[in-house]
Amino acid sequence: MQTREGRAPGFWPLAIVFGLFVAFMYGPMFVIFLLSFQGPEGGLTFPMRGFSLHWFRSLAAGLGTVDIGAAFLRSLMLGLVVMALTVLLSVPAGLAFRKKLRGGNALFYVTVASLVMPSIVVSLGIGLQFRLIDTGMKWLLGAVGAQDLLDNYGTALGLFSSALGAHLTWTLPFGLLTMFAVFNRFNPAYEEAARDLGATPWQGFVHVVLPLIAPPVIGVGMFGFTLSWDEIARTSQAIGDVNTLPLELQGLTSTVTTPAIYALGTVTTVVSFLVIGLAFGLGLLLRRRSRTVSP
Repeated sequence: MQTREGRAPGFWPLAIVFGLFVAFMYGPMFVIFLLSFQGPEGGLTFPMRGFSLHWFRSLAAGLGTVDIGAAFLRSLMLGLVVMALTVLLSVPAGLAFRKKLRGGNALFYVTVASLVMPSIVVSLGIGLQFRLIDTGMKWLLGAVGAQDLLDNYGTALGLFSSALGAHLTWTLPFGLLTMFAVFNRFNPAYEEAARDLGATPWQGFVHVVLPLIAPPVIGVGMFGFTLSWDEIARTSQAIGDVNTLPLELQGLTSTVTTPAIYALGTVTTVVSFLVIGLAFGLGLLLRRRSRTVSP
Protein backbone atom coordinates (compact mmCIF):
# COMPACT_ATOMS: atom_id res chain seq x y z
CA MET A 1 0.00 0.00 0.00
CA GLN A 2 1.38 3.42 -0.98
CA THR A 3 1.13 6.75 0.83
CA ARG A 4 -0.29 9.97 -0.65
CA GLU A 5 3.16 10.86 -1.98
CA GLY A 6 3.21 7.61 -3.93
CA ARG A 7 5.90 5.96 -1.80
CA ALA A 8 5.50 2.78 0.17
CA PRO A 9 5.97 3.19 3.96
CA GLY A 10 9.27 1.32 3.93
CA PHE A 11 10.76 3.16 0.95
CA TRP A 12 12.86 5.77 2.76
CA PRO A 13 14.30 3.43 5.43
CA LEU A 14 15.34 0.98 2.70
CA ALA A 15 16.69 3.84 0.57
CA ILE A 16 18.81 5.06 3.48
CA VAL A 17 20.17 1.55 4.11
CA PHE A 18 20.97 1.15 0.41
CA GLY A 19 22.67 4.56 0.33
CA LEU A 20 24.82 3.65 3.32
CA PHE A 21 25.72 0.34 1.67
CA VAL A 22 26.83 2.11 -1.54
CA ALA A 23 28.83 4.65 0.48
CA PHE A 24 30.50 1.85 2.44
CA MET A 25 31.38 -0.06 -0.74
CA TYR A 26 32.55 2.78 -2.96
CA GLY A 27 33.37 5.58 -0.53
CA PRO A 28 36.97 4.44 0.16
CA MET A 29 37.64 4.16 -3.57
CA PHE A 30 36.52 7.74 -4.22
CA VAL A 31 38.55 8.98 -1.24
CA ILE A 32 41.69 7.39 -2.72
CA PHE A 33 40.86 8.94 -6.10
CA LEU A 34 40.61 12.39 -4.55
CA LEU A 35 43.74 12.14 -2.42
CA SER A 36 45.81 10.91 -5.38
CA PHE A 37 45.31 14.28 -7.12
CA GLN A 38 46.89 16.36 -4.33
CA GLY A 39 49.69 18.82 -4.78
CA PRO A 40 53.36 18.22 -3.86
CA GLU A 41 52.67 19.04 -0.19
CA GLY A 42 49.83 16.53 0.07
CA GLY A 43 49.64 13.80 2.68
CA LEU A 44 47.80 10.55 3.26
CA THR A 45 44.76 12.12 4.92
CA PHE A 46 42.40 15.04 4.51
CA PRO A 47 42.38 17.98 4.11
CA MET A 48 43.67 18.03 0.53
CA ARG A 49 46.63 20.27 -0.15
CA GLY A 50 46.33 21.56 -3.67
CA PHE A 51 45.28 19.79 -6.82
CA SER A 52 47.71 18.45 -9.44
CA LEU A 53 49.09 15.38 -11.22
CA HIS A 54 52.30 15.53 -9.18
CA TRP A 55 51.95 12.08 -7.60
CA PHE A 56 51.16 10.43 -10.91
CA ARG A 57 54.39 11.91 -12.31
CA SER A 58 56.16 10.66 -9.21
CA LEU A 59 54.69 7.22 -9.80
CA ALA A 60 55.90 7.22 -13.41
CA ALA A 61 59.40 8.11 -12.21
CA GLY A 62 59.45 5.06 -9.91
CA LEU A 63 58.93 4.31 -6.25
CA GLY A 64 62.32 3.56 -4.77
CA THR A 65 63.69 0.19 -5.86
CA VAL A 66 60.30 -1.13 -7.01
CA ASP A 67 59.86 -1.35 -10.78
CA ILE A 68 56.19 -0.46 -11.05
CA GLY A 69 56.24 -0.59 -14.86
CA ALA A 70 57.54 -4.17 -14.92
CA ALA A 71 55.02 -5.27 -12.28
CA PHE A 72 52.24 -3.59 -14.27
CA LEU A 73 53.23 -5.47 -17.44
CA ARG A 74 53.47 -8.77 -15.56
CA SER A 75 49.97 -8.36 -14.15
CA LEU A 76 48.63 -7.27 -17.53
CA MET A 77 50.13 -10.25 -19.38
CA LEU A 78 49.02 -12.69 -16.70
CA GLY A 79 45.51 -11.24 -16.70
CA LEU A 80 45.23 -11.54 -20.49
CA VAL A 81 46.41 -15.17 -20.44
CA VAL A 82 44.03 -16.02 -17.59
CA MET A 83 41.19 -14.33 -19.47
CA ALA A 84 41.89 -16.33 -22.65
CA LEU A 85 42.23 -19.66 -20.84
CA THR A 86 39.13 -19.06 -18.76
CA VAL A 87 37.07 -18.52 -21.91
CA LEU A 88 38.70 -21.37 -23.85
CA LEU A 89 38.09 -23.85 -21.02
CA SER A 90 34.70 -22.66 -19.78
CA VAL A 91 32.88 -22.66 -23.11
CA PRO A 92 33.74 -26.29 -24.09
CA ALA A 93 33.02 -27.40 -20.53
CA GLY A 94 29.60 -25.76 -20.72
CA LEU A 95 28.94 -27.54 -24.00
CA ALA A 96 30.08 -30.89 -22.57
CA PHE A 97 27.90 -30.63 -19.47
CA ARG A 98 24.77 -30.27 -21.60
CA LYS A 99 24.86 -34.06 -21.86
CA LYS A 100 24.84 -36.60 -19.07
CA LEU A 101 28.46 -37.38 -18.22
CA ARG A 102 29.71 -40.27 -16.14
CA GLY A 103 31.24 -38.70 -13.05
CA GLY A 104 30.02 -35.28 -14.14
CA ASN A 105 28.60 -34.38 -10.74
CA ALA A 106 31.83 -35.24 -8.96
CA LEU A 107 33.81 -33.25 -11.52
CA PHE A 108 31.53 -30.27 -11.04
CA TYR A 109 31.87 -30.27 -7.26
CA VAL A 110 35.65 -30.67 -7.45
CA THR A 111 35.82 -27.72 -9.83
CA VAL A 112 33.78 -25.32 -7.72
CA ALA A 113 35.31 -26.50 -4.43
CA SER A 114 38.12 -23.98 -4.81
CA LEU A 115 35.57 -21.19 -4.36
CA VAL A 116 34.94 -22.24 -0.75
CA MET A 117 38.58 -23.06 0.05
CA PRO A 118 40.53 -20.27 1.78
CA SER A 119 42.59 -18.53 -0.90
CA ILE A 120 45.79 -18.59 1.13
CA VAL A 121 45.44 -22.36 1.60
CA VAL A 122 45.10 -22.84 -2.16
CA SER A 123 48.18 -20.68 -2.70
CA LEU A 124 50.20 -22.62 -0.12
CA GLY A 125 49.15 -25.94 -1.65
CA ILE A 126 50.14 -24.88 -5.18
CA GLY A 127 53.44 -23.49 -3.94
CA LEU A 128 54.16 -26.77 -2.13
CA GLN A 129 53.33 -28.80 -5.24
CA PHE A 130 55.75 -26.85 -7.37
CA ARG A 131 58.48 -27.07 -4.75
CA LEU A 132 58.02 -30.83 -4.80
CA ILE A 133 58.36 -30.65 -8.59
CA ASP A 134 61.61 -28.74 -8.10
CA THR A 135 62.90 -31.44 -5.77
CA GLY A 136 61.93 -34.18 -8.22
CA MET A 137 63.49 -32.39 -11.20
CA LYS A 138 66.76 -31.83 -9.35
CA TRP A 139 66.89 -35.48 -8.29
CA LEU A 140 66.16 -36.61 -11.85
CA LEU A 141 68.80 -34.33 -13.37
CA GLY A 142 71.34 -35.54 -10.83
CA ALA A 143 70.41 -39.19 -11.46
CA VAL A 144 70.95 -38.90 -15.23
CA GLY A 145 74.17 -36.95 -14.78
CA ALA A 146 72.94 -33.72 -16.37
CA GLN A 147 75.13 -31.55 -14.17
CA ASP A 148 75.00 -28.48 -16.40
CA LEU A 149 71.21 -28.49 -16.43
CA LEU A 150 71.16 -29.11 -12.68
CA ASP A 151 73.47 -26.15 -12.03
CA ASN A 152 71.30 -23.86 -14.15
CA TYR A 153 67.97 -25.12 -12.86
CA GLY A 154 66.09 -22.54 -10.83
CA THR A 155 62.49 -23.28 -9.95
CA ALA A 156 59.25 -24.32 -11.61
CA LEU A 157 57.49 -21.53 -9.72
CA GLY A 158 56.75 -18.65 -12.04
CA LEU A 159 54.32 -16.21 -13.55
CA PHE A 160 52.94 -18.51 -16.24
CA SER A 161 53.22 -21.79 -14.34
CA SER A 162 52.30 -21.79 -10.64
CA ALA A 163 50.81 -18.28 -10.57
CA LEU A 164 48.75 -19.00 -13.68
CA GLY A 165 47.42 -22.20 -12.12
CA ALA A 166 46.59 -20.37 -8.90
CA HIS A 167 44.60 -17.73 -10.75
CA LEU A 168 42.73 -20.32 -12.81
CA THR A 169 41.55 -22.02 -9.61
CA TRP A 170 39.78 -18.73 -8.91
CA THR A 171 38.51 -17.72 -12.36
CA LEU A 172 37.51 -21.07 -13.88
CA PRO A 173 34.71 -21.86 -11.38
CA PHE A 174 33.10 -18.48 -12.12
CA GLY A 175 33.43 -19.10 -15.85
CA LEU A 176 31.99 -22.60 -15.58
CA LEU A 177 29.02 -21.52 -13.47
CA THR A 178 28.27 -18.73 -15.95
CA MET A 179 28.40 -21.03 -18.97
CA PHE A 180 26.29 -23.67 -17.21
CA ALA A 181 23.60 -21.05 -16.66
CA VAL A 182 23.85 -19.87 -20.27
CA PHE A 183 23.55 -23.31 -21.83
CA ASN A 184 20.79 -24.29 -19.40
CA ARG A 185 18.64 -21.61 -21.08
CA PHE A 186 19.95 -22.19 -24.59
CA ASN A 187 17.38 -23.49 -27.08
CA PRO A 188 18.85 -26.50 -28.95
CA ALA A 189 16.38 -25.92 -31.80
CA TYR A 190 18.85 -23.44 -33.30
CA GLU A 191 21.50 -26.13 -33.59
CA GLU A 192 19.01 -28.64 -34.97
CA ALA A 193 17.96 -26.15 -37.64
CA ALA A 194 21.61 -25.61 -38.60
CA ARG A 195 22.16 -29.37 -38.91
CA ASP A 196 19.02 -29.70 -41.03
CA LEU A 197 20.49 -27.10 -43.38
CA GLY A 198 23.67 -29.16 -43.75
CA ALA A 199 25.97 -27.45 -41.25
CA THR A 200 28.66 -29.51 -39.56
CA PRO A 201 28.86 -29.43 -35.74
CA TRP A 202 31.78 -26.99 -35.97
CA GLN A 203 29.94 -24.73 -38.43
CA GLY A 204 26.86 -24.82 -36.24
CA PHE A 205 28.89 -23.75 -33.23
CA VAL A 206 30.80 -20.96 -35.00
CA HIS A 207 27.91 -19.50 -37.01
CA VAL A 208 24.93 -20.20 -34.73
CA VAL A 209 25.85 -20.97 -31.13
CA LEU A 210 28.79 -18.63 -30.63
CA PRO A 211 27.05 -15.45 -31.90
CA LEU A 212 24.11 -16.18 -29.56
CA ILE A 213 26.28 -16.71 -26.47
CA ALA A 214 28.86 -14.02 -27.34
CA PRO A 215 27.77 -11.49 -24.65
CA PRO A 216 28.06 -14.03 -21.79
CA VAL A 217 31.39 -15.23 -23.20
CA ILE A 218 32.66 -11.64 -23.11
CA GLY A 219 31.44 -11.44 -19.52
CA VAL A 220 33.40 -14.58 -18.64
CA GLY A 221 36.51 -13.03 -20.16
CA MET A 222 35.94 -9.82 -18.20
CA PHE A 223 35.58 -11.77 -14.95
CA GLY A 224 38.74 -13.72 -15.75
CA PHE A 225 40.83 -10.60 -16.29
CA THR A 226 39.52 -8.52 -13.40
CA LEU A 227 39.75 -11.38 -10.89
CA SER A 228 43.33 -12.07 -11.97
CA TRP A 229 44.25 -8.38 -12.07
CA ASP A 230 43.32 -7.82 -8.40
CA GLU A 231 44.34 -11.18 -6.94
CA ILE A 232 46.75 -11.21 -3.99
CA ALA A 233 46.14 -14.16 -1.68
CA ARG A 234 46.31 -16.92 -4.30
CA THR A 235 49.38 -15.34 -5.85
CA SER A 236 51.39 -14.69 -2.71
CA GLN A 237 52.80 -18.20 -2.18
CA ALA A 238 52.79 -19.33 -5.81
CA ILE A 239 54.47 -16.52 -7.73
CA GLY A 240 58.13 -17.42 -7.27
CA ASP A 241 60.77 -14.69 -7.33
CA VAL A 242 58.71 -12.00 -9.11
CA ASN A 243 55.70 -9.98 -8.00
CA THR A 244 52.51 -8.90 -9.68
CA LEU A 245 51.26 -5.33 -9.32
CA PRO A 246 48.82 -6.09 -6.45
CA LEU A 247 51.64 -7.74 -4.48
CA GLU A 248 53.90 -4.75 -5.09
CA LEU A 249 51.07 -2.46 -4.01
CA GLN A 250 50.58 -4.48 -0.83
CA GLY A 251 54.28 -4.26 -0.05
CA LEU A 252 54.41 -0.52 -0.72
CA THR A 253 51.67 0.21 1.83
CA SER A 254 54.21 -0.26 4.62
CA THR A 255 57.06 1.72 3.02
CA VAL A 256 55.54 4.51 0.91
CA THR A 257 54.08 7.34 2.99
CA THR A 258 53.08 9.73 0.20
CA PRO A 259 49.97 9.96 -2.03
CA ALA A 260 51.97 8.15 -4.73
CA ILE A 261 50.52 4.95 -3.30
CA TYR A 262 47.04 6.39 -3.89
CA ALA A 263 48.03 7.28 -7.46
CA LEU A 264 49.03 3.66 -8.03
CA GLY A 265 45.70 2.48 -6.64
CA THR A 266 43.88 4.91 -8.93
CA VAL A 267 45.74 3.63 -12.00
CA THR A 268 45.00 -0.02 -11.23
CA THR A 269 41.33 0.76 -10.61
CA VAL A 270 41.05 2.71 -13.87
CA VAL A 271 42.45 -0.30 -15.77
CA SER A 272 39.75 -2.51 -14.21
CA PHE A 273 37.04 -0.03 -15.18
CA LEU A 274 38.39 0.17 -18.73
CA VAL A 275 38.18 -3.61 -19.08
CA ILE A 276 34.63 -3.63 -17.69
CA GLY A 277 33.62 -0.78 -20.01
CA LEU A 278 35.15 -2.53 -23.01
CA ALA A 279 33.31 -5.74 -22.14
CA PHE A 280 29.97 -3.96 -21.82
CA GLY A 281 30.59 -2.06 -25.06
CA LEU A 282 31.35 -5.26 -26.98
CA GLY A 283 28.32 -6.94 -25.48
CA LEU A 284 26.01 -4.09 -26.56
CA LEU A 285 27.57 -4.03 -30.04
CA LEU A 286 27.02 -7.76 -30.50
CA ARG A 287 23.42 -7.50 -29.33
CA ARG A 288 22.72 -4.69 -31.78
CA ARG A 289 24.31 -6.65 -34.61
CA SER A 290 22.28 -9.75 -33.79
CA ARG A 291 19.06 -7.69 -33.78
CA THR A 292 20.00 -6.11 -37.11
CA VAL A 293 20.76 -9.45 -38.77
CA SER A 294 17.73 -11.29 -37.39
CA PRO A 295 14.61 -11.03 -39.54
